[in-house]
Amino acid sequence: MVFVLSGKRCSADFLCHDLHLFAGGVLYCSFKSQETVRQRESYAIVTLGWILVSFFGALPYLFSGTLPSLADAYFETMSGFTTTGASVLTDIEAVSHGVLFWRSLTHWLGGMGIMVLFVALLTQLGGGGMQMFKAESPGPVAEKIKPRIKETAKILWGTYVIITAILVVLLLLGGMSLFDALCHAFGTTATGGFSTKNLSAGFYNPYIQWVLTIFMFASGANFALYYLAFSKKINSFRQSEEFKLYLFIVLGAVLVIFLDLMHHQPGGIEETLRASAFQVSSVITTTGMMSTDFNLWPPLSKIILLLVMLIGGCAGSTAGAIKVGRILILFKYTAVELFKLVHPRSVRTVKVDQRIVTSDVLMNTMLFFFLYIVIIGLGTAAMGAIGLGLLEALTSVMTTLGNCGPGLGAVGPASNFSAVPAAGKWVLSFCMLIGRLEIFTVLVLFFPNIWRKN
Repeated sequence: MVFVLSGKRCSADFLCHDLHLFAGGVLYCSFKSQETVRQRESYAIVTLGWILVSFFGALPYLFSGTLPSLADAYFETMSGFTTTGASVLTDIEAVSHGVLFWRSLTHWLGGMGIMVLFVALLTQLGGGGMQMFKAESPGPVAEKIKPRIKETAKILWGTYVIITAILVVLLLLGGMSLFDALCHAFGTTATGGFSTKNLSAGFYNPYIQWVLTIFMFASGANFALYYLAFSKKINSFRQSEEFKLYLFIVLGAVLVIFLDLMHHQPGGIEETLRASAFQVSSVITTTGMMSTDFNLWPPLSKIILLLVMLIGGCAGSTAGAIKVGRILILFKYTAVELFKLVHPRSVRTVKVDQRIVTSDVLMNTMLFFFLYIVIIGLGTAAMGAIGLGLLEALTSVMTTLGNCGPGLGAVGPASNFSAVPAAGKWVLSFCMLIGRLEIFTVLVLFFPNIWRKN
């Protein structure tokens, strides 16, 4: 990690590097074991690994003087690694390129998952690799593309790198500098949203905004579908019920917002359509990038954005929130139960892509949805107690739990989270963590029964 201040390499990068090596060496020597990583250990490794890596990731902000406090630096780093995109920086363009590059790189590393990268590179985990992959992978079911989990992780990362590289080239063709293209490609493919400009994507021309819109939408789809498509299984997208629902939600939301804006804020058709498509793609994929201040949009448009913020992207993508896959399962389960009310003797099962959804997955999905709503309620109460207004408290928790980025009101797209008290930043950092790790991975650690010896 290298960052630059006043045109010179800052010596703090060497200190960060030494601290990383020292901490890694101590942990490796202290906990080296020949035993297989079990499920409970995998939850602890993933959760504590994200907490620790966010702490070390915060050091460049502190050592460079970019951010004044640990609460600010940790918030910015957790926002980066969890691909939330919420920021406390008030003047992004005044920050050195080195720090901005590190800021965007945290998105890219966290997007596919630091622990998934860990599994892809190391072979010593044995059967524990799947446990760690499941503990971090987004969505109701973590599926293996290949029999060996290490091969699955490598394929996902390979797909991730290819999509990022294609986006960099297209942004360069649109007139971006290499630095800006890399940073925006990292933030877009990871659905993170950090930009190098104060106006975010609003700084750039329509071509770049359309390219970013398309790639945000693409990054909200299951990455396994791209591998299947590359493997000559062209029908993978058409056969995926989750992707079809995802496409339907995006197109429907764009149409409603477009019509609402044309009615209340008449403007050019292309400009209005571009703004609608960009913000819907940004919010539903939890990227959080902005091309306009949607805080000024009519109430209906803002309500639509809040709804798609709750839904999120597809399982197996870099997006956050509840996930389209879970929404699909809940819809189908509701339809089955309603049918049984009228025909109590009927025997029906919930199927997705012609496969039966097991009772375990159904219970997991319902529990996740329940906990998601409960955490929003508790988090909103906590932020209200800290001093935020209702709109800011609610949307700040929704956007950090869903790893989305800007909220509404004082934490909206034209503002940032710098005015949030330090205690609130720690609360929201925790929300980012449990949102990125899909709630269960973190909360299960607070139950002492799982740590009792079998």
